[in-house]
Formats: sequence, structure tokens, C-alpha cells
Amino acid sequence: MTEPLRMAFEVGCSAEHAFATWTERLDRWWPVDHTVSGETGLAIVVERRPGGKIFERTVAGIVHEWGEVTEWDPPRHIGYRWYLRQDRADATHVDISFIDRGESTLVEIVHTGWERLGAKGPDRRAGNQAGWAGVLPHYIEACQEES
Repeated sequence: MTEPLRMAFEVGCSAEHAFATWTERLDRWWPVDHTVSGETGLAIVVERRPGGKIFERTVAGIVHEWGEVTEWDPPRHIGYRWYLRQDRADATHVDISFIDRGESTLVEIVHTGWERLGAKGPDRRAGNQAGWAGVLPHYIEACQEES
């Protein structure tokens, strides 16, 4: 079995703000080189409900799906199927918890589903581990700047 990716870190804002920064302000902090189109000026949308889509929309209106919300419990938790730049059938699963600590919030991310990808699983996991390392600093900074 391929181990889940687990990440935990604190941000200096409320859980409400941390959750909203992740779910409502993705296009303010998500690096453009981690998108499908690589274009500036994108809208990145999380439809706020189970079954809601996660997608980018270019300035020209072209939509690229990234995932699908499976769990929606603001401001405590979001879960989603994740298939950015992949076939939807090869989706993995991301669970994010936002644990309010008063002056800060503990963010815990568990990214699973690598074993269902068979031989591709370990390489996809390694690629996503590098991807998270490139994305999360931008999120942490956005939480600080907008709180």
C-alpha cells in the first residue's frame, strides 16, 4: 500500500478565514504554473456543496475541471476528489481539516488514493508531494496577508 501524504501546519488566522482562503480565494494564491492552462487572470472556483466542481475558468471562458467536492463542513472540513491534469477516473482524495486554536488555525491535509492507481501510484504520489510543497507556502502567505 502506498502511504497517504500527510501535512500539518499552522496559519495565523481564524479557522473561518483559513477555510475561506482555501475555498473562496484560490485564484488569489494558487500558482499559475500549477493550473491546466497556465494563464494569468484565471477564476478558480470551488462550488460550495457536496458534488460541487472545482475548476479553473480562463479569461476566454474555457473551463478545466480539477476535482469534485465530497465533503463540505465550513469552516471545519472540506474533502474532494482531485484530478487536476489527470483523467477523472484516476482521481485521488484530499481531506483538509481546519482546527481553530484561537489566534491561529491548525490545517491538516491527508491526500490518499494512490494504491488505486496501480503502478502509476508511487510516481503520482511523488509528483503531488512536490506539488504540495510548491503550493502551500502561497496559501500560508495568503492567510497572513488577508487576515
